[in-house]
Amino acid sequence: MTRSTLALPLSLLLLAAPAAAQDDCVACHEQVTPGIVGDWRTSRHHEEDVSCADCHGDGHTRADDVAAVETVTAETCGLCHGDRYDQFSRGKHAFSWASMQAMPTTHWKPMELIDGMKGCGGCHKLGLKDQVEIERLKEEGSVFGHASCDACHTRHTFSVAEAREPEACATCHMGFDHPQWEMWSTSKHGVRHRLKRDGVLPASAAAPTCQTCHMPNGDHEVRTAWGFLAVRTDGLGPYPGEDEQWWADRVTILQALGVLDPQGQPTERLQVVQAADVARFSAEDWDRERAKKLAVCSECHSENFARAELEKGDRMIRETDHLMAEAVRIVAGLYQDGILEQPENYAYPFPDLLTFHDAPTPIEQRLFTMHLKHRMRAFQGVFHANPDYALWYGWNELVQDLTEIRHLAEEMRRAKGGD
Repeated sequence: MTRSTLALPLSLLLLAAPAAAQDDCVACHEQVTPGIVGDWRTSRHHEEDVSCADCHGDGHTRADDVAAVETVTAETCGLCHGDRYDQFSRGKHAFSWASMQAMPTTHWKPMELIDGMKGCGGCHKLGLKDQVEIERLKEEGSVFGHASCDACHTRHTFSVAEAREPEACATCHMGFDHPQWEMWSTSKHGVRHRLKRDGVLPASAAAPTCQTCHMPNGDHEVRTAWGFLAVRTDGLGPYPGEDEQWWADRVTILQALGVLDPQGQPTERLQVVQAADVARFSAEDWDRERAKKLAVCSECHSENFARAELEKGDRMIRETDHLMAEAVRIVAGLYQDGILEQPENYAYPFPDLLTFHDAPTPIEQRLFTMHLKHRMRAFQGVFHANPDYALWYGWNELVQDLTEIRHLAEEMRRAKGGD
């Protein structure tokens, strides 16, 4: 089937899977994988007579030809759910596989964690992959988990109700650098949702979930104004209206992300970061995403209140950038003065925040943790209305990081006979 079949009524699509063939699938898989059959029987797909072959093809008929099963991808789902597929393909979730593969240190880790999908890949598998990539994964032993939609609408119920609940987000948005679940669930938004679900608050009470804010009206184009890295530019210049210090700090961070070289010129990695959609590189793009979020917040709050609260998050990024930039400059100075040996894989004598998973020294590891863990918790805590995360797990940890980096640098210089 191709995308052109979207124009056909579902009843014509189902002609590809005769009832007898479907009965054969069910009869066998009730013995081999009864859980899958049970889930499918409770699904909307079953109600609408969507058969196994509609998604998996009809090539597999025996126990010894399992390889003939067609791999289900987001495009497979798009044959019937075209609008949702188009929305999803424009959002950041669709780029999650590409963004993981773009991380330089990703390829140094055990296959099981990445392509085997038991670590980073277990969440980033949500991203779109082409058939060449899927075949490569299969050859390397990663046979399952190549779809995208089933990360939220889990197999084989593919429940819309499940995907609408905030718990559907918790598997990936929890923990080290993605603790949005903890932030939301202990914020006033999350507490009101729990009380509403428990019947303490009435059903009419406003209690926004992840989906309320990030997927309004079921829109699958999940994006934020700042993007995952929380950096923005207007082209390669300051965002309109920004102060000079914030832009200077952000240039330092962009250099440490490897998208600008130490002289401030764009590098090849800039294109990779842009393709992965983890930052905003035009004022128009940032403004468009902010306007969408402001409209969502204004459904419960006054627009003035919503705008002021979102701007607090912006200012928190500014404050964290100032601490972060100082730390980057300290470590960069150690490279440039020969105090700290530049790793062979670094393009410049400058910290590379995208390779710091495997940084060889404590001061470099501290800088990585400062960036990917504490900086993100500080500003994400503000945007998720969680003061505890913004202060204790974010800002205070950033200050401690910078203090330790200062002292480690001083000790390293003294040990080298520097000043």
